[in-house]
Amino acid sequence: MTRSCRRPRVALLIESSRAYGRGLLRGIAQYVREHGPWSIFLQERSLSGVCPDWLGHWKGHGIIARVETRTMARVIARLKVPAVDLRYLLPGLGMPSIRTDDRAVARLALEHLSERGFRHYAFCGFNGADYSDIRRAGFMQRLAQAGFHGDVFDDPQEPHQTGTREHEEYGLEHEDRVACWLKQLPKPVGVMACNDIRGQQVLNACRSIGVAVPDEVAVIGVDNDTVLCELSDPPLSSVRPHTEQIGYAAAALLDQMMAGGKPPTEPIFVEPAGVVTRQSTEVLAIEDPDIAAAARFIREHACEGIDVTDVLRTVPLSRSTLERRFGRALGHSPKEAILRVRLGRAKRLLAETKLPLATVAEKIGLDHAEYLSVIFKKKTGLTPGQFRAQSRGAGTRGI
Repeated sequence: MTRSCRRPRVALLIESSRAYGRGLLRGIAQYVREHGPWSIFLQERSLSGVCPDWLGHWKGHGIIARVETRTMARVIARLKVPAVDLRYLLPGLGMPSIRTDDRAVARLALEHLSERGFRHYAFCGFNGADYSDIRRAGFMQRLAQAGFHGDVFDDPQEPHQTGTREHEEYGLEHEDRVACWLKQLPKPVGVMACNDIRGQQVLNACRSIGVAVPDEVAVIGVDNDTVLCELSDPPLSSVRPHTEQIGYAAAALLDQMMAGGKPPTEPIFVEPAGVVTRQSTEVLAIEDPDIAAAARFIREHACEGIDVTDVLRTVPLSRSTLERRFGRALGHSPKEAILRVRLGRAKRLLAETKLPLATVAEKIGLDHAEYLSVIFKKKTGLTPGQFRAQSRGAGTRGI
């Protein structure tokens, strides 16, 4: 089929009930606006929803789906049209797949918690749900590499060999078990929840047993479901996956396949966009009061052009003592802490604004855009321009 012959008919089997799925749909919509038009077939559905009856006799040219069951996979295969899977749950489907890099999600969550000075960590997921298990493994591996031990919520009565939705429903029905687990954790502790739904439940459990958030337990979720995070008490920090980029890349890949192009043989994993910080992690869990003061000063003033000399003016310590105790408490130097805050601010400005690079450099306390480009590429592997393009969903890296 060529675009000159007819408008491509594309079916989207993606849940609209969750922020993740809606982000995918926004990315697809952006691609269609730029490269379409397509005739889109989409109906409201939830994750793990049944395969729609109309799909079996649907006449179209391509499919983008979150394939959750073998039944859906068989129906799609019988249609013999190009298809892209955005779930990567079932092996051997014979279709290309694009999804979030869940190990990178765990890395960002742990970095966010460790920057707040925690020495104790824990993970609360829906055990048996594939995305949760991958994030748990990544979180625990990173902890071990850093020399820390982590606690994992485990419910021995949780059923096995069930679907994602069943694991989640079971977990949400037994908040009391999460509360009992939280009571036993050493405090203060940084907790990663596998997603925002679980994160909200952890916050509710903390409130039910009288545990202060974020002072005793800091919680970070995943998906950045804005409504859910803002309705949480306190508002929930969350890792934001790059769903718009995934949706855009999936649409670009499907377009190539419908034009006769060959799909990649290996799955494509997309890095998350970053962390959205809210009150549930707004804490510095540092026992050393001088280092806590220094870290707080850095977080508040790093983008004002400060250096380590300015930090030293806020605490009664020599440079060598500050660096030694800072490294012991946080695992990196004051200079590195300043750079991390600046780069975090630069990423937000690049992703959320159209400011020129020179202005971005100025706003993070640097005199020259060239220096920003050098340190940005060194730390992220991308130029600022590449990062901005990917953040806006225009990148199709790996295709």
